[in-house]
Amino acid sequence: MISQNEGWFTSLPPCEAPVPCGDGKHTVRWAAGSFELPSHPDTEAELVLTALGGEKAGCVKVAEAWHRLSEDLSMLLIGPRHFGDHTTVTWDSVRAIGTASGQPGWAGVAGSLPSTRPLRLVGGPQAFRQAMQAEVDRTRQRKTDIFSLLALGPAFGFRLAGHVAAAHAGQPAEADRPALSAAIYGRAALIAEEWLGIDPDQVEGELADDGTWGAVELTGKGADRRLRIALPANWLASVWACGLGLVARRLVVAVTRPGWPDAQVLAVRAPGTEPIPLDVHGIVDESGLPHWQISSA
Repeated sequence: MISQNEGWFTSLPPCEAPVPCGDGKHTVRWAAGSFELPSHPDTEAELVLTALGGEKAGCVKVAEAWHRLSEDLSMLLIGPRHFGDHTTVTWDSVRAIGTASGQPGWAGVAGSLPSTRPLRLVGGPQAFRQAMQAEVDRTRQRKTDIFSLLALGPAFGFRLAGHVAAAHAGQPAEADRPALSAAIYGRAALIAEEWLGIDPDQVEGELADDGTWGAVELTGKGADRRLRIALPANWLASVWACGLGLVARRLVVAVTRPGWPDAQVLAVRAPGTEPIPLDVHGIVDESGLPHWQISSA
């Protein structure tokens, strides 16, 4: 079980997905910020057996991939940007890609996804070969991790993005700010297109200071319109990843009372106006993604 203590996920229902494991399939589950393996109650014992020469269970491999990438900012670029942005990766395609790359099953995935570690060479030819092999192994593992998590489906993709954003929210490191700003822009621009009918190229998304809800300002007319949306990093987790970005033609900028299926948010009806409280109610679609509407009560 992998947990994070942030309460951003309180407005999300559980979700499940099947994973190839052994000769069949097991279900992995996400609930309340935790990645769970119901079919593997004692993963530590299984890892001990693996260290003694046994084969690692497929479910455990996926859980380890989740752990490795749950704070990786690059996943905000690789993962979905809106609820219609579904990347179709099946377990059959993961196996096929591994076979095409000359590696069986889990061992390799085709494509070019950079390693996050720099290659450092110290010593002679033997050290060089060892360093090169280590870099190849890290790159292969990263490719496998990414494609495996994509194969879990969109519901897990949004939740993974939430974990990544939450890990870097609060007081983001200066080095993290460009990636967080890009992540906010890429999502806010698509929401603004649905909200106002404005071209995403006319939207400017940026990172607001923590502790504020941000700003939404519209200037100009026609082709010269420009919409500036400034939002804090925690918006990505507590609002966007929970499916709350746009509710009943209102832009949600913060969550004041998280919960599932009922929550309270701050929402902006139009640019330049102050956000107002809004009680909302959520339902889940067949993909495990939440959709919200104004509460009837």
